[in-house]
Amino acid sequence: MQGASEKETTAILNDQKPKVLVITYYWPPAGGPGVQRWLKFVKYLPDFGVEPVVYVPENPSYPVVDSSFEKEVPPGMEVLKHPVFEPYAFASWFSGRKKTREISSGVIADKKQSFAEKLMLWVRGNFFIPDARVFWVKPSVRFLKSYLEKENIRVIITTGPPHSLHLIGMRLKKQCGVHWIADFRDPWTTIGYHRKLKLSHYARKRHEALEKEVLHTADRVVATSFTTADEFREKSGRAVEVITNGYDPTYTGAVVPDETFTIAHIGSLLTERNPVMLWEALAELASEHKDLAANLVLKLAGTVSPEVTDTIRRCGLEPYVRPEGYVSHEEALRLQRAASVLLLIEIDRPETRAIIPGKLFEYLDARRPVIAIGPEGWDVTRIMEETGMGPTYTYGQKEMVKTRIFRCYERFLRHKHAMTPSGLQKYSRRSLANRMANLVLEFSEKHAV
Repeated sequence: MQGASEKETTAILNDQKPKVLVITYYWPPAGGPGVQRWLKFVKYLPDFGVEPVVYVPENPSYPVVDSSFEKEVPPGMEVLKHPVFEPYAFASWFSGRKKTREISSGVIADKKQSFAEKLMLWVRGNFFIPDARVFWVKPSVRFLKSYLEKENIRVIITTGPPHSLHLIGMRLKKQCGVHWIADFRDPWTTIGYHRKLKLSHYARKRHEALEKEVLHTADRVVATSFTTADEFREKSGRAVEVITNGYDPTYTGAVVPDETFTIAHIGSLLTERNPVMLWEALAELASEHKDLAANLVLKLAGTVSPEVTDTIRRCGLEPYVRPEGYVSHEEALRLQRAASVLLLIEIDRPETRAIIPGKLFEYLDARRPVIAIGPEGWDVTRIMEETGMGPTYTYGQKEMVKTRIFRCYERFLRHKHAMTPSGLQKYSRRSLANRMANLVLEFSEKHAV
């Protein structure tokens, strides 16, 4: 099945599409990037001969909510729900609802923490392994065993984080004999926030053991980045498929570029994701070129930490900032297309080389210049160069970033807004869903034989 064309894949099993059970925590009305990957996959899988059934928690605690995603759930699609026990509900009594939501989503600041916050992190890291959704594993396995048998579903997919969901897949494979695809949207033991969880030696070894068992037990492992795939291949000694995130050309509004020279960042700008050299470069350009300063607008859509705000203020950029706050996905797409330049910022650490933000593909689809700043050896560099959208920059390349911004300003003066990425179609959600369908159909055929 591997390498089959869309036409060939669609023709397979056209009399009766095999079902696949997708086990995910994030589902509408959840907001943020975590929900989009499988919301988009299930939209297109039926076009390639696969009928998805989705299993989600009945009473989840989502750190971000975006009701606009609810209208994208395919009509008539079967969605199974089962209650989940979340200890974060109790933790909020001690550290506050906002702090609890931050930790539940992996947002752990480096600033001085209260005793309650430190205690919560220690408990999170050492008692809830691999994460606080581990209490959903046993009841989910009990609930799904009879369903799989009744519906004769032979292929399941788990997507994490939370990586507890992979434990559901592993147990169902062992107990029901199903084929299991483990989809990793992020790394497990090497993800950036792991070092902040104050793990004991036992907890660290337990995480590593579970990760190794999942990698060896799954019938197929899928990663969203090249670095994570290489890491998993080294740990497991087996093939790992790379199916990145992508874009869905669903924006139907008019594309009206801002009249100002708008530099926009969509998403969170937390303490560690604070490109001081970028703010310095912008401040210098505004000082050196009064016409640029007269046109400059810096739009920040999403959470912005006080540390980032303070840095921007110290650089004298506050008059240019337009804070948008959290916006719906639909509004984010509009902001991207209206901007003159889009910013993609990643934390400057070796472990973040594997992070390919989902918004990268939406940025490329918006056809606007992208200034990407991240660690040395970043996976994003490969995609930017492959699509002809230019280089990425490290945190030590201020002068190069400054030059790039000025060149973008010159484009703005010439009313040249649009870029033309090369080969972008391979990253469309539909094309990526075709690749995922191939994996499912491969296992469905094996079972039929």
